[in-house]
Amino acid sequence: MTTLIAIPARYASTRYPGKPLVPLRGPDGEKTLIRRSWEAAMAVRGVDRVVVATDDARIADHAGAFGAEVVMTSSDARNGTERCAEVAAKLPGFDVIVNLQGDAPLTPAWFVEDLVAGLTSDPQADIATPVLRCTGRAVAGFLADRRQGRVGGTTAVFGAQGRALYFSKEVIPYTGRDYAPDEPTPVFHHVGVYAYRPAALAAYPAWPIGPLETLEGLEQLRFLENGRHVLCVEVESRGREFWELNNPSDVAVIEAMLGRD
Repeated sequence: MTTLIAIPARYASTRYPGKPLVPLRGPDGEKTLIRRSWEAAMAVRGVDRVVVATDDARIADHAGAFGAEVVMTSSDARNGTERCAEVAAKLPGFDVIVNLQGDAPLTPAWFVEDLVAGLTSDPQADIATPVLRCTGRAVAGFLADRRQGRVGGTTAVFGAQGRALYFSKEVIPYTGRDYAPDEPTPVFHHVGVYAYRPAALAAYPAWPIGPLETLEGLEQLRFLENGRHVLCVEVESRGREFWELNNPSDVAVIEAMLGRD
């Protein structure tokens, strides 16, 4: 199985313009978000090619300067999956295309490795995505974000054999209780990484944006709204912390996690 990792990166983020070029301080000095995301992709074993996919010359120039391969995509791409579909059309021949989003530099390599293995072992799945069981601390953080009007992490619910039922920016399922900080919960954090089969990825841009994708702003819901099999692969943190850069306030959170890692 040949695997391509594409890292979608756009400058004109609605919530955080210029996000890929935001500097993040860590024990190894100051590096931009897109560079740290590229380094995370390069650490994944069994990958044949890694590219940064962008429509912005500033991001392309910066990525090229630190050694990344860049694929220029159109400004018409409405999300990272559509941008990855453009990359797959330009670079055909891969069995699996991974979307490692450019705002997730803390993604451990084994998340992606387990994801590709999960998709490979389930011939019925069109797309696979990792989920991480939340501790009470993580759930409390998500709920605090929502109370303060911030979009925190996305949660996932799935059924038999890991088949996805729904994804939401709200905290689901409803549990009706509080949890100790380190207590495991029935809530799963959806990690924004995807592994696609080429046929499903090629079909995606032609599907209309449905009501659920519109309401939640979650690109993976287009697969569910079109009856595709989305596999949720449970991954283990192994003591590593995970967070995505969604808002300016997340910079300090990620820098603290980089220091601890």
